[in-house]
Amino acid sequence: MPRRKKKKKQNIENLSQTILEILRKDHSQAYTYKQIASKLNLDNPSSRNHIIKKLKDLQGKGTIKEIERGKYIITPSQNYYTGKVDIAGRGQGYIIVEDLEDDIYVKNKNLNKALNGDIVEVYVFKRKRGGKSEGEVTQILERKRTEFVGTIQVQENFAFVEVSDHKMYTDIFVPKNKINGAKNGEKVLVAMEDWPERADSPYGNVLKSLGMPGEHNTEIHSILAQYGLPYDFPKEVEDFANKLDTSIKDSEIKNRRDMREVLTFTIDPRDAKDFDDALSFEKLENGNYEIGIHIADVSHYVKPGNELDDEAYERATSVYLVDRVVPMLPEILSNNACSLRPNEEKYTFSAVFEINKKAEVLKKWFGRTVIYSDARFAYEEAQHIIENPSEETHIIPAKTSITNKKREVDNSIADAILEMDRLAKILRQKRMRAGAISFDKVEVKFVLDEQNNPEGVYFKESKDANKLIEEFMLLANRSVAEFIGKQEPKKTFVYRVHDEPDDEKIAALENIIKRFGYKMNTKDKHSTANSLNKLLKDVQGKKEQNLIDTLAIRSMSKAVYTTHNIGHYGLAFDYYTHFTSPIRRYPDVMVHRLLQHYLDNGKSAKEEEYEEKCSHSSDMENLAANAERDSVKYMQIKYMMDHEEKNFLGVISGVTDWGIYVEIISNKCEGMVRLQDLKDDHYEFDRDEFAAIGKKSKNVYRLGDEVYVSVKNADLVKKHLDFNMLGHRSEVNPKKL
Repeated sequence: MPRRKKKKKQNIENLSQTILEILRKDHSQAYTYKQIASKLNLDNPSSRNHIIKKLKDLQGKGTIKEIERGKYIITPSQNYYTGKVDIAGRGQGYIIVEDLEDDIYVKNKNLNKALNGDIVEVYVFKRKRGGKSEGEVTQILERKRTEFVGTIQVQENFAFVEVSDHKMYTDIFVPKNKINGAKNGEKVLVAMEDWPERADSPYGNVLKSLGMPGEHNTEIHSILAQYGLPYDFPKEVEDFANKLDTSIKDSEIKNRRDMREVLTFTIDPRDAKDFDDALSFEKLENGNYEIGIHIADVSHYVKPGNELDDEAYERATSVYLVDRVVPMLPEILSNNACSLRPNEEKYTFSAVFEINKKAEVLKKWFGRTVIYSDARFAYEEAQHIIENPSEETHIIPAKTSITNKKREVDNSIADAILEMDRLAKILRQKRMRAGAISFDKVEVKFVLDEQNNPEGVYFKESKDANKLIEEFMLLANRSVAEFIGKQEPKKTFVYRVHDEPDDEKIAALENIIKRFGYKMNTKDKHSTANSLNKLLKDVQGKKEQNLIDTLAIRSMSKAVYTTHNIGHYGLAFDYYTHFTSPIRRYPDVMVHRLLQHYLDNGKSAKEEEYEEKCSHSSDMENLAANAERDSVKYMQIKYMMDHEEKNFLGVISGVTDWGIYVEIISNKCEGMVRLQDLKDDHYEFDRDEFAAIGKKSKNVYRLGDEVYVSVKNADLVKKHLDFNMLGHRSEVNPKKL
């Protein structure tokens, strides 16, 4: 009789830990020994007996409990937290939990398919050396995103997408029938559909091809797609907008304050196409001024719940990339019906002030109006008037007004600009004395040719003409917020708030600026604000200006939209909102609606509903800012590709354990010198010194040092700019480079 073949014994290592991991992953679910065996692919009696024995051991220790005969769950613990995943290097992660001081470290194997930004439940099971918490993701509660941009590699029977985001630690597997016509090597937008339990990679479906890497439109569309931002409008939204009646009607004018006879003009960037705001100026018989801030009445056309409103809410903001604007509203509104263009009547929502010569506000009025803009100015033209006050002006000829009377506007507008500039400077001084912080960070702009290739770089500065507009927009925003915020009983409203800076971030800023010989007084919030202003003024024109400006901004809290008013620290206002840009910001549309609702004696709106809308608007603003930064970085790399033979003077803007970041002074492009590429010595990162120090030579590359670099590699696809280090400015003769 043949001997029965023995079943191969199935090896079970760390069985107790494995059982606990299974129970932790869904700690509300009870498991039998059979279900655990099935999950472990164990099907022989010996292994099952082993599992039963371990379950009894763990029950005896109190680690798990039997809730029904043969059904076990993990013992409820205080060690479960909910937090947000932040992926670091090599696919490891940290879970940021609001109520915990330290982040929870999670090894790659314990992330359990959680990706960057996901909201997860995490179990903390031990502390790392130095007291740091370590844990394991037990549940993914909410995926941050399911669509990704990457490069597709097409094989015979399948494909996989290498995701561009460096925080994505896995590629995405795409079955052959879901490639959607994408060609090998193209950039694509892929949707993650499933991640089978035993699969190394998630399964996906290609939604669209974006083009070949390195091509201009491919890269710009990839940036938008990466953040889930659209670059065109759905046909039904365009059709709805195009059918709107945008004519100015007498019946509607009767419901508004008619301000068409008052001198009115706009001041905007030279290349602007949408004009959100206009200013009116009139000298009163009592010697005071009536100044109107007139804002496009977007809410007249964008009604709650219509196709336009739904689309505008989803977008929440216009996105300003280096070569284009992705508008919140279709062009028929953003550039035409709502744009306060010269020599056209427009519906507006206005804040009108009576102001004396000391820039004191004596009276305020808010409501819907109709205006007629007399002239359109670029900032440069208004600046010319401010800088040349005695020069005779012939800006535009006299024109026939709507009442067929001649009205000389050229010198009148010049006089208005000069007087409003004087008032704006007084308003600004008052803000500064109250503790406002003056962030005038240099903005990088590109001169583009017809193919959107960068021919040059220039810096956008904020001059008096910009500040004139800024002060009157701030006045309108603050006054509208005060008008609603001070009403009793309290009414739901949309505020733009800015919390006080974090003490730790300010301390870190102090530590860094000491290297450059600057000090701060952080005794209280007012002295901190004064110190920041002094610092920002002292660094102007210095090599370290952009670095310190950037670090100072990072030390600040982030401004957000909310219904819970805490004031605006950076502006030193107790009440602040966004009222002045409804063409490009959805919160301003909400503010217009609420303001009109309360002017009509409406009851307080639902706070929960508006808080949710505020949160969405803040999130979308953040995504748009990231996309805008990425587009600038892309264009900087594109610009540097044509300058690979040149040497540049730069400032060390950051030092890490893998490289030295250098920002070129002449164009603000930032790249990295890898420590491994410094061949003269072995360099190590010294965290306390903000420096890379040579082991033998003791040569130091420190934050803020001026160095010469050349371009080693400009990679448009990976958005990497690598430099060669040529040496310190003091050691290098640029003529010999």
